[in-house]
Amino acid sequence: MNPCKCGWYGYDDGRCRCTQRDVERYRSRVSGPLLDRIDLQVDVPALSYEELSHRKPGESSAQIKERVERARERQRQRYQGTGVDCNAHMGQPELSRYCVLDEAGNTLLRQAFERLGLTARSYDRILRVARTVADLEGAEQISAVHLAEAIGYRTSKYFK
Repeated sequence: MNPCKCGWYGYDDGRCRCTQRDVERYRSRVSGPLLDRIDLQVDVPALSYEELSHRKPGESSAQIKERVERARERQRQRYQGTGVDCNAHMGQPELSRYCVLDEAGNTLLRQAFERLGLTARSYDRILRVARTVADLEGAEQISAVHLAEAIGYRTSKYFK
């Protein structure tokens, strides 16, 4: 969603004419509990003309598709016989078994909770996303790097 009604809040060029009250009213239309149920909350800033016209080629769609298919196959194998088909559908037993964090991961997640005011629901969602990030990388265990990426997907600057 946009950061405000006009969509320009947060840009330094002065296009946004919304008052702080307008911004708060707009954001309040989406409740915190609803936002907490959204796994990925990513800020996507506008690109300048220079950034758009000088883009470097990234990973191809075919490469991404292959990586996602490998991750999904890992998940199918992992959850075989459990009634779970993917990371998003893990319950507490699967979270406890497949999302074990090492000391660095526990420390990172604890710090994120203290600093960002995360909820119990976000804890489980972060673990599921971190497991997916690890699967996309082909890693058996969730590392602090995977966890940091997952935490980053829950920290939109516009909805705190």
